Parts: sequence; structure tokens; C-alpha cells
Amino acid sequence: MRSIPPPLGSVAVKRITLTSKKNWWMVELDEEENKLNAAQPFPSHAEPVLNDYSHPLPPSAPAIPSSPTFNAPRNPTNIFSFPTPSIYAAPPNPTASLSPFAQGSASELFKCIVKKPEIVQLEINDEMQSNALDVTIQFLAELRVYTHVAPHRNLPVFLGCLDGVGMVLEFLEGGTLYDYLKQYAPLPRIRLCDFHNQLLDALTHIHAFGLSHGDLSLLNVQVIERFGELTLKLIDFGRSVAATSVLAAPDVEPADPWAHVNTDRPEPRVEQIFPGTRPFSAPEILRGECHDARLADAYSFGMVLVCLERGQLVDVKPWDQRKDLLPEDLLDGCTSFGGRTTQYLRRWDERRRLLREDMVDMANA
Repeated sequence: MRSIPPPLGSVAVKRITLTSKKNWWMVELDEEENKLNAAQPFPSHAEPVLNDYSHPLPPSAPAIPSSPTFNAPRNPTNIFSFPTPSIYAAPPNPTASLSPFAQGSASELFKCIVKKPEIVQLEINDEMQSNALDVTIQFLAELRVYTHVAPHRNLPVFLGCLDGVGMVLEFLEGGTLYDYLKQYAPLPRIRLCDFHNQLLDALTHIHAFGLSHGDLSLLNVQVIERFGELTLKLIDFGRSVAATSVLAAPDVEPADPWAHVNTDRPEPRVEQIFPGTRPFSAPEILRGECHDARLADAYSFGMVLVCLERGQLVDVKPWDQRKDLLPEDLLDGCTSFGGRTTQYLRRWDERRRLLREDMVDMANA
């Protein structure tokens, strides 16, 4: 497909970058039209380029015999090329917590989800543009979560990777938290407290390993019903970043997505942090000024709590949200958690952190 932007007077398009969300484009403008030729697109048609970075093993992984150094490929279609490195391996006995949907005399069958890279490329201004870089960033970020964070009840089970295909995850049978809210709102207090505790437990678990979720929203939480009990599962960790990284805005020069797998480079590492789903994305991320990704998760958690308590999806005008402004009636009726929701939605330097001690006592719910 060929797309030619309309004339912009004295302002010209410097670079248009596709992201893995096909309705989200990043556009950089130049004040002088002659700067247009200085654009550096991200080619996806080039041959994969190997780097010299090797993957570290997750802290909890058992010792593995030495093997040739694995060089992470630059092309996302080759992330899972044979042989799949040990860093992408599943933990021991990953199906222990899963129930097979069928059993034979010599095997058990499990349902699973396979996530594979999907690349889109367009010809713009006679140059090929691709979302290959963004796809790579998201897949590496999600793999880092699944291979570094210990298994948890509220996270999908990671089953490893398939050579030449992608990562394999537990099959989650159920709708999103948004779907559940539409059907069952308003929620009783005991259900609110249960969902609060499950989300808080999952987020603090991820944070304890020095990582963020990055895109918490009603759409990135699955509600699973098993044996009459509801279990929430956090999904989609493609916007996760490390707490030890220096966070850069998405409109700066692209950061090296393989920096976190390189043990030879000195700290600090640089990772770009991208906006998540509005209105759950923290204001500092929308401004490109995020300093602490785990505090940004706290803001997203606060917005999820507002939606749960009000029984509906809420919204904030983008220009107000960027300025840390909230509608006057946003928190009306939000009293179930002792005012902590208000503290989650403050400016980042005044915001309450997510703490396991804030779990609600279900006996008094």
C-alpha cells in the first residue's frame, strides 16, 4: 500500500514509525522541508543482523551446561529461529498447575496459546516503513517477564517457545475484566475486594522482580472461572520495562531492545517507555517524562479500581490527563479502599506505591 501525506506548508514529515498496534503511528515533523531526506526508516526487508549480546539466565533457573553463545537476531521473525536458546525455556514441569483436556494411554493433551510476531510494512514517501522494531521490543519485553518472574496464580503459565514460531502460553478460557464489568456491574463489595487483592498481589509480585507491567487496563486482565471461583490473570507484558533502566520517551532515537540481555554493557541501560491504553496510562508517560515505571503501574491500578467501584469504564480528557488533572466527579462513590485510590492517582512524586500490606482482609470485606 502506498500512502502520501498531504502538504504541511513549511513543516515536513521527518519520520513515520509504525507500532505493533496498527492504529497507533508515531510521526516526527521537521520545520524545514529539506530535512525530510534525513529520515532513517526501520527496514524490515533487510537480512537479519546478529549482535554480540548474550542472554543471561533468569535467577531462578537451574544451571545449564555451557553452550555456544546465542546472538539475538534483529529481525523479529527470527526471534524464535532454531535452535531456541535456553533463556527462552519454560521452568521445570510447567504443566503442573494445568489440567489436561484429554488423556490417552501414553500422553496428556493441553490447550495452549501460541503468540508469534506479526509484522506490517507500508511504503511511505517511496520508503518502506515497518513495525518490526516495535514488535521486537514487545516480544523481548514479554519474554523477559515470563523467563525472569517466578510463576504466580494471577499470571499465565509460560510453557516455553516453539522453534521458528513463537512463545507458548496457557490457554485462558474467559472474557476480559471489561466484559465481566459490563455484564455484572455493580459488583458487591466482597467481589471488589477479591479483585483488588488479586490484582495487587500480581502487580507487587512482578515489581518484586524489578519489572513493570506497563499497560494495565480492563482489557489486559482475563477473568477465569474454575470450580465456581474467579481468578484474574494479567496478560500482555509487551510494554514492560526494568526498574533499573533509564526511561526514554517513544519519540527519541530508538533504544536498543536487546540492551537488557547484554551483561557486558555497564549500567544504566536505556529503554523507551510507550503509552499504554488510555485512560489507564499514567500522565507522566503521556508527557514522555516517566521516571518510575512501577509508580506508573500504580496509577493504572488506581484507574482500574475507579472503574470497578463505579461499575463502568471511565474516561479523562487527554489534555487534562497529561496535566495530572481529573474530573471533579471521577472518584464519587469510590470508598471501598480507604481513600488509597486517590493516592494512586496523584502526581508521580506524590503517588502511593503498590504494597502487599494494602491487601484487604477478606474476613472483614
